[in-house]
Amino acid sequence: MNILQAFADRVAAHPERIAIVDGKGRATTYAQLDARGAALAARWHAQGLREGDRVLLALPLNAGLYAALAALWRIGAAAVLPEPALGLFGLRHAVAATRPKALLASGLYRLLPLLGDIRAIPLRLSMHEGEGSHPVGDFALDTPALISFTSGSSGAPKAIVRSHAFLAAQDRAVAPLIATHGKPETDLVAFPVFVVANLGQGITSVLPNWPVRRPARAKGAAIRAHAERHGVTRLLLSPAIAETLADHLPRDAHSLFTGGGPVFPDLIATLLAAKPGLRVVAVYGSTEAEPIAEIDADAIADADWQAMREGAGLLAGHPAGVRVRIEADEIQVAGDHVVQGYLDSAHDASTKVRDGDGTVWHRTGDGGCFDEQGRLWLRGRVSARIGAHWPFEVEAPARFWPGVRRAALGRGRDGPVLAIEGDARHLAEWRAAARLPVVHLPRIPVDRRHGSKVDQAALEAMLGKR
Repeated sequence: MNILQAFADRVAAHPERIAIVDGKGRATTYAQLDARGAALAARWHAQGLREGDRVLLALPLNAGLYAALAALWRIGAAAVLPEPALGLFGLRHAVAATRPKALLASGLYRLLPLLGDIRAIPLRLSMHEGEGSHPVGDFALDTPALISFTSGSSGAPKAIVRSHAFLAAQDRAVAPLIATHGKPETDLVAFPVFVVANLGQGITSVLPNWPVRRPARAKGAAIRAHAERHGVTRLLLSPAIAETLADHLPRDAHSLFTGGGPVFPDLIATLLAAKPGLRVVAVYGSTEAEPIAEIDADAIADADWQAMREGAGLLAGHPAGVRVRIEADEIQVAGDHVVQGYLDSAHDASTKVRDGDGTVWHRTGDGGCFDEQGRLWLRGRVSARIGAHWPFEVEAPARFWPGVRRAALGRGRDGPVLAIEGDARHLAEWRAAARLPVVHLPRIPVDRRHGSKVDQAALEAMLGKR
């Protein structure tokens, strides 16, 4: 099989439809993307690239990246995608972990071969197309297609190998979420995995016009102008970017899907108030398993809103195409689009559990529970739990208090504290409402990938200095 088959079917059905609009407004049709991928594959195959080879990609986020993926998958080679939030360290870690045969770099990334460890990669590829067209190969189900990395927030980034069969299973899991039901849609997409899924569904993807490695620099007005210029009807964004866009929602956008970090109820309420009638869907997943569960705001009952405001955690909804169980308060998942193991099997022991029947369960590291309706509730990272206090059960209610922008459960010198970023004029109110000591911080540190998760280690360091 080949993950490109669904894309090839869309090319045949509507070659002139726009596939990708990049952050600079440049449009690429399905036919153009397909032709470029075929030409690149012909050139790289002539240079000696073969099935099973690994290629480190150091490319900007534009149509060229997806043409390169299409080219590699025609040949049967595997794309190695470093964690972009880690910059040069992420590139070097990817080289050490995967030992790629080839490097494909463009723009400033072409200077990378000057570095010793990257200079050792034997084959250099370029985005210059060759003569002819390489066919789409048909490979074994377990042929590696993509190697990506965990965020590294809980240690060194772990390399994850996704086969053609795995990516197809992931696309099947995502398909009901992004289904267009026969209507033309144009999506502003901040998640690369959803661009791949969109290409298989025949959906137009508009790429970010903000620096994806620095979400704090995103400007709502500029994003709205970009979205409206290209007719965006749906938004697939991290919670941080959704928050930035709350006062600048595009005119024609009717749906917003958000994930990649905790989706707190106050954000959902803000989005609904900003644009009545907007469909808001919160998606829960992890690098090793996405999606795991989802909830449409329309399905959140008054009692659910009240429960979240009173400290029940975050409602994630029903599982989406995976099996989910709770073991010792931790969410574990199994299924066709759940990573069975890491490239370095030494990492498996910390997050993989094998049942007697051979089922491999992934330990997400997230605390959770099921309600009587079979819906999953999130409590926060198991490692961030302090005694009886779970992060989301403490943070979600606090985010509804006046003047609060962000809240985080942390460990102070004398025990658990509630750290709050916001207008300090409300400090007395916060302390009166809180069940824990309150500490005001000028900012609460967040992850580098999406800017939506609390950086727990950095928070602990800040609290330790106070």
